[in-house]
Formats: sequence, structure tokens, C-alpha cells
Amino acid sequence: MRVLGIDPGLRNMGWGVIDVAGSRITHVANGVCHSLASDDLAIRLLSLFDQLADVVHTHQPDCAAVEQTFVNKDAVATLKLGQARAVALLVPAQFGLPIGEYAPNAVKKAVVGVGHAAKQQVEHMIKLQLPGARLVGADSVDALAIAICHSHHAQSGARLSDAIQKAAVKRPVVKTSSYRTSTIKKARA
Repeated sequence: MRVLGIDPGLRNMGWGVIDVAGSRITHVANGVCHSLASDDLAIRLLSLFDQLADVVHTHQPDCAAVEQTFVNKDAVATLKLGQARAVALLVPAQFGLPIGEYAPNAVKKAVVGVGHAAKQQVEHMIKLQLPGARLVGADSVDALAIAICHSHHAQSGARLSDAIQKAAVKRPVVKTSSYRTSTIKKARA
């Protein structure tokens, strides 16, 4: 499975692509889509859209994962981040990819083991899990962490689904004893 992780941002939108085979995770690529602060908002969003579409077209992921937006004190900044996040959701959807969404704390917990880990801890764990990967910047590190988080959740979901299917197939037939059946009938009467 090839996973595209996306860290939404209006100025810098990080992306990271990993391959997952069982418990093995391999780095494919990472980078940052940039927009110019001097451009109009519509032009910036279009630029991010085009750049991210090129990433999807080039790397052909099977699924995508996007970090959820957190609300901060600056409503205007939150709104702009939401618009950039819409681009991050729209591009994979346009390519027909299933998309997972994860809270920042869930991403940190999946990668570091602690939901309130520092950025340096996340970067350290990404370097350990993807040895030899040349990391482009903090935004691409976050995107790779999102991709790894998604791979863990996808694997857990697949294992759960397999277990449920196996349990349904192997469901034993339970025979009640005649004593128990007659006792239940008498109690109801």
C-alpha cells in the first residue's frame, strides 16, 4: 500500500509518500508545496492544488491522510488554514483516493507514543523509522508522520476486519441441553 500524507498549510503544504508492506515502512518521497504570500488567495489555493495534483500523479498513492485543523485564537488564520485543508482533501478525492483524517495528537501518539510530543521528537522518530530519507523540512516531516499514522490505523482496521470475518465463519453451533430448554419453557409458562 502506498500512502500519501498531507500537512495542510497555506504558505507551506507538506507532503510525504511511504510504501507499507506488512510492518515494513519504506520512504518514497517528501516535499513541500509553496504559495506566495503576495498572491491573491485564489491564486495561492490554485497553486497548491496544481502542485499537490502533480505529487499524486507522479507517485500514484493508494490512499491519502490529512491532518485535521485545530482552532486557534486567530479566526482569520484558522479560516485560511481551513481553505488550504480543503485543497488537501480535494486533490486526493479528485483522484478517487480514500482519505483518512487524524488529529495532531493522534499523529504524534502513533509515531512517538505520546500525544503531546515536541516537533523534535517527531522528527527524531521519523528519521529512525525511515532511515536514509532526506527530509525536506518540518512540514514534510509532519506529512510523513501523518502517512505513518494512517498506515498504523489501516493495518489495525484490516486486522480487525479479518478477525471479524474469521469469527463469523468459525462461529460454533451452540446446542442447548434438553434440561435447560425445558427449564426455560417452564419458567416462561
